[in-house]
Amino acid sequence: MIKATNIHKHYGDLHVLKGVDIEIHKSEIVSIVGASGAGKTTLLQILGTLDEVDKKKDSSLLINEVEIAKLSAKQLAGFRNEQLGFIFQFHQLLPEFTALENVCIPAFIKKVPKQEAKEKAEELLAYLGLSHRLNHKPKEMSGGEQQRTAVARALINNPKVIFADEPSGNLDSESAENLHQLFFDLRDKFGQTFVIITHNKELAAMADRKLTMVDGMIAS
Repeated sequence: MIKATNIHKHYGDLHVLKGVDIEIHKSEIVSIVGASGAGKTTLLQILGTLDEVDKKKDSSLLINEVEIAKLSAKQLAGFRNEQLGFIFQFHQLLPEFTALENVCIPAFIKKVPKQEAKEKAEELLAYLGLSHRLNHKPKEMSGGEQQRTAVARALINNPKVIFADEPSGNLDSESAENLHQLFFDLRDKFGQTFVIITHNKELAAMADRKLTMVDGMIAS
């Protein structure tokens, strides 16, 4: 599903990623752990096409058999919207919109008909136990409810891969445990691939594979 070869990333003189090789299979849940500054988030952003890899002739990134470097900016935006989903520590819901509206946004960008998008969003929110929160804005929901809304938003376009960056880092222990189990339930139900950066030892251990980053490299 994902194959990255010799991934380097510089920010000025700072060499953050130093030749990372990584392969992640379809429907696999992979956790990436490591100390702050090891390069985890930078790697996630590159794998998620949110940042560009340094251009080296022997570097490549393939996602679902698509070579990312060959896509135009417009093609890349469409690919990201249709095939990738993102969940962040701070849910990044738009505060002026309801849960239902927030979930619908990626579908609207994809130009899914409004009623179809709404029905899919309602179905996802119901599956996540949020039927009673459809018309609530983020400030009217708990942290766990906000994060589950963000999960629904990530799922709305049936992405092949979901990238999560410290998804439970802002939740209490019970909400975090529920969210962690949800990822595995979603994988079993929808077959998605998950790449999760986390400092949570329990979540990291639950994954099919745990990769450790040290100083811009995959150590194990």
